[in-house]
Amino acid sequence: MSEDKRWQLELEEYIRQGEPEQAEKSEAWQIAIGLQQVDGLKTSAYLLDTAKEHIEGKLTIDEAQKRILSYYEAHDKRVDIENATKEADIVSSRITQLLGEKTFQFSPAELISIHRRIFEGVFTNAGQVRNYNITKKEWVLNGETVIYSAWNSINETLDYDFKTEKAFSYEGLSLAEAIKHLAKFASDIWQIHPFGEGNTRATAVFIIKYMKTFGLKLDNEAFKKHSWFFRNALVRANYNDLQKGIHSTTKFLEMFFSNLLLGTDYDLKNRYAHIDFDFRDEEEDFQSVISKVPKGQNDTLECTLEELAVLKLLIENAYVSQDSLTKATGKSLSTIKRLMASLRERGIIRRVDGKRFGKWEVLVEIK
Repeated sequence: MSEDKRWQLELEEYIRQGEPEQAEKSEAWQIAIGLQQVDGLKTSAYLLDTAKEHIEGKLTIDEAQKRILSYYEAHDKRVDIENATKEADIVSSRITQLLGEKTFQFSPAELISIHRRIFEGVFTNAGQVRNYNITKKEWVLNGETVIYSAWNSINETLDYDFKTEKAFSYEGLSLAEAIKHLAKFASDIWQIHPFGEGNTRATAVFIIKYMKTFGLKLDNEAFKKHSWFFRNALVRANYNDLQKGIHSTTKFLEMFFSNLLLGTDYDLKNRYAHIDFDFRDEEEDFQSVISKVPKGQNDTLECTLEELAVLKLLIENAYVSQDSLTKATGKSLSTIKRLMASLRERGIIRRVDGKRFGKWEVLVEIK
């Protein structure tokens, strides 16, 4: 068994059998390590040993970061320590810290702060908006590039996109509609590409923290195993070549977000997003590929993202109180009461065995 596979199994074991705090830490590490795929980076065995000690409570996240920095300072002159591995280790520990923090502000300043905190000391321009134009050759586009925002319009474009999203209401949106809108927002801020380097990882951390404000627990499998697909999906959401009949599309990003938020099992193969891929050459055509959901039917459930968050918590603990739901979701008590009342009226949940000593029963299948 390879070292990577062994550690993946050990981290997953914390989720299956560990305490809730250990599971939460393990999920954050798996997402952070998985995100290094977007730039072809791999973490070291030393980082994984450190992660294990943090998960088990032997180290705080600050102590874990200091240990990793000290390790590379002591081995700076060793030729067998690659800069790419050093970057992956340091960045993974910082992303883990950010994902473990409950604070979040929806603003361009937060995105810039996330970039600075992830890449400080790694990139010379950490937390700085670029002052030059960029192009990047993409495998998924046969070497062509997305057209990114001009450097002198970055701040204005960021402000516009954030202002538009902040004014948007998800209330009453179906899960499919909410995911489509989230995919469009994520692809728009990524297309701005405000930084010289590290845009995808910074965007991913921001979007994860933003999605958590809906009260949802995310399925870490998506970023852990399919971070490169996430980047390719962002590219395809922002590329047009009308002469060749290629149009920008968020359909790949919607598949990714559906797996992330709803626990569906869309097949996230990178070749599907390639501009030359012909689904007629597959055993299944494209419509079949994007529509199969063997894990569950969450994406067709008639409820909102906030309601789904409540339903998942009720499944985890049928005796949970409304006060506990407010703490777990970050929503007000009045909002929780409104959501619960709506779910009851529509026959999605019911109360059994009385008000005082009873429990909640979810009447639909939820992943």
